[in-house]
Amino acid sequence: MALKRTPLYDAHRRAGAKMVEFAGWEMPVQYRGVIKEHLAVRGKAGLFDVSHMGEIEVRGAGALEFCQRLTANDVARLQIFQAQYNFLLNPQGGVIDDVIIYRVKPEAYFICVNASNIDKDFAWLASHATADVEVENQSAMYAQLALQGPAAEAILQLLTAQPLAALKSFHFAFADVAAIRCMVARTGYTGEAGFELYCHGDAAEGLWNGLMQAGEPHGLVAVGLGARDTLRLEKAYPLYGHELDDMTTPLEAGLDWVVKLAKPEFFGRDILLRQKQRGVARKLVGLEALAPGIPRAEYGVFKDGVKVGAVTSGTKSPSLDKSIALAYVESGAAALDNRLDVEIRGRMIPVKIVSLPFYRR
Repeated sequence: MALKRTPLYDAHRRAGAKMVEFAGWEMPVQYRGVIKEHLAVRGKAGLFDVSHMGEIEVRGAGALEFCQRLTANDVARLQIFQAQYNFLLNPQGGVIDDVIIYRVKPEAYFICVNASNIDKDFAWLASHATADVEVENQSAMYAQLALQGPAAEAILQLLTAQPLAALKSFHFAFADVAAIRCMVARTGYTGEAGFELYCHGDAAEGLWNGLMQAGEPHGLVAVGLGARDTLRLEKAYPLYGHELDDMTTPLEAGLDWVVKLAKPEFFGRDILLRQKQRGVARKLVGLEALAPGIPRAEYGVFKDGVKVGAVTSGTKSPSLDKSIALAYVESGAAALDNRLDVEIRGRMIPVKIVSLPFYRR
């Protein structure tokens, strides 16, 4: 099957991007090097094409009740122009996807979903829609750009009359950016200040070029998926298919703060309530390597020669110059500062459990 391409494919090629397959898409993994791009976002600013992400709208008189029933967080708390991190859950409490929900109108919610889950998420939502709810997959309509880093606000303000300093975290506005109508959201996946910009696909290249031109004096660089992954891992942000999946609950992932057990009935609530009361059998922890070697996904984690878990994501942190990893381990082995081993190509490498996130500004 042919790989899908975002509206910015030609722009990436002109910029010298190395393209790779990701979730059925042909995406830029890097332009000038993962480490350079990573450090640019931490120090100045980076621009990401995240148009492979999906967008689903839920609207109608029953939209709020519908969203409440299918998600873990309390959607009723959302005001118009406010966003929320949330989970779509199955009846077993497993994570179908982690999403951002935007309340765009009194009875309309815009949901950003992961690229690999667009069809699955839409089918799940549509299968539970009631007569007073419409669910529409709008993914083909939109492009999404992420402008992230300490200089992001100064760069974006050059291109819009919208007062960005007044836009709080997890809030959004509709505004013209470089004369292109956008939804401008104070959200991101890097741990840095920044924005995610949604526009119609036909306008994506104009928006990209406008941002790159305005940002050049501020040190803005194009950033690929490689640095996007190292940036999110330093902040211990989960990646679906690694830290989260249909068999993993938010409580196992240490994301209890997202789950609002006090709200009315929702998928998986009973199981999550029992987990909350009894405790979970395994926990997601942060590992720091104490010897050379990089723990990678699926590498075994051991305590005194006995396997107690497995790595979900790992890298050499560009910001910290250390090898770091996220891993699920048995709860009895999950204490802070506990010394464990990760098997890397037949060698046992010592690691210790550290507090999360790995990187703090």
